[in-house]
Amino acid sequence: MHAQPKASHYINGAFVEDERGAALDVVYPATAETIARLHLATPNIVELAVEAARAAQPAWAQMKPMERGRILRKAAELVRARNAELARLETLDTGKALQETLVADPASAADALEFFGCAIAVYNGEHIELGGPFGYTRREPLGVTVGIGAWNYPIQIAAWKAAPALAAGNAMIFKPSENTPLTALALAEILTEAGLPAGLFNVVQGAGEVGAALVGHPGVAKVSLTGSVETGKKVMGLAGSQMKHATMELGGKSPILVFDDADVENAVGGAMLGNFYSTGQICSNGTRVFVQKGIYARFLERLTARTRAIRLGDPLDPETHLGPLISAAQRERVLSYIEAGRQEGAHLHLGGGVPSLQGLEKGFFVEPTIFTEVRDDMRIAREEIFGPVMCVFSFETEEEAIARANDTEFGLAAGVFTRDLARAHRVVGRLQAGSCWINAYNLTPVELPFGGVKNSGIGRENALTALDHYSQIKAVYVETGDVESPY
Repeated sequence: MHAQPKASHYINGAFVEDERGAALDVVYPATAETIARLHLATPNIVELAVEAARAAQPAWAQMKPMERGRILRKAAELVRARNAELARLETLDTGKALQETLVADPASAADALEFFGCAIAVYNGEHIELGGPFGYTRREPLGVTVGIGAWNYPIQIAAWKAAPALAAGNAMIFKPSENTPLTALALAEILTEAGLPAGLFNVVQGAGEVGAALVGHPGVAKVSLTGSVETGKKVMGLAGSQMKHATMELGGKSPILVFDDADVENAVGGAMLGNFYSTGQICSNGTRVFVQKGIYARFLERLTARTRAIRLGDPLDPETHLGPLISAAQRERVLSYIEAGRQEGAHLHLGGGVPSLQGLEKGFFVEPTIFTEVRDDMRIAREEIFGPVMCVFSFETEEEAIARANDTEFGLAAGVFTRDLARAHRVVGRLQAGSCWINAYNLTPVELPFGGVKNSGIGRENALTALDHYSQIKAVYVETGDVESPY
């Protein structure tokens, strides 16, 4: 099983290798076998990428927005045409079930390329009347931008950052997570094939050191990071010290509120998607499930039955629901949280162990896990676990649920399940979260902005809002009469 790319990096429209960089082994999480060997970027690779981006960006910015958009739309078509092979590559890289990657990962990347490829044609400044004189604004690109990706949705994140950046006339250097370096290279090749001029989308491999070199480079104008709060604070601090633009899409400990009148099957389905999809490795996951007392017993009964039916196995098997975690280190982290939950007195209602799967004994699997009798002050209720671990709480009143839901440093997402739509809108209005769902969970269409409040981040991905984060406004005052001067 091999997925060796032509080289480790993609710079100026071509694959580039520098074997002086430290070796980076790519591991298939289901079996722990090495499927590719790459090299981390040397300082020379970083310089080459920045220089390529700086050289290519001015001419790209001068191109008609409609023509830039046409290239992105062509890239979207190519991604869709190659969905099956890209999905398989994403499954090998991440360990996510093929059942997911076939519908969620390249498809979401294509949606972003298509949306921004269309939207940029009508994304303009405005004309302002000033009673004779007038003003207008221009939306101008920032220059060279840096995208730093996470390992849970590699091709999606690469496109969510590249599409608005390129549409707005910028160049981008993208650094995937060192855990999942492969699909960004495939996206870069597709963009070139679609007609993107060389140097505008470059991919460099690396860990924190390479990320810091890119963010701190004087030739870079902006950084967009998807990652942990801890990493976000470091990156934001470095960018801020050089007065650079930054957007941060960080972690969460999001609440799902299930009221007595909710449709039980829908609420259970939403809670499962919000905890177990992608083996729980989603920043917006609703890992604190608050269920009103009148429906609690029925909810838990159906949740238990449906969770027991989840099929773990080889992610490349289309019948598999849930694959492994990304790495041995991540599995250890998740298992340590499960142990902490038990130590602190939460009731391990279901799962919590390492499954024995024939032929996959070395894979990084964890059973889907449900804790009940969880207190709000326990570590499993306060800290982001990033694995298939759900905490279920009960509540009595709407006021209580809102107060407990908001009692967190995070504010990425929130969900409300109820048939009372007046209550749904009222509660959502009071929840401190950037992305909310009513009677659904974890759906992120490109047309809607996505991002958090509080420690969950700054700025937004997707929607027209993302173009605001990849451009700057120039205001122009136009005098149509004489200049009045007292001198």
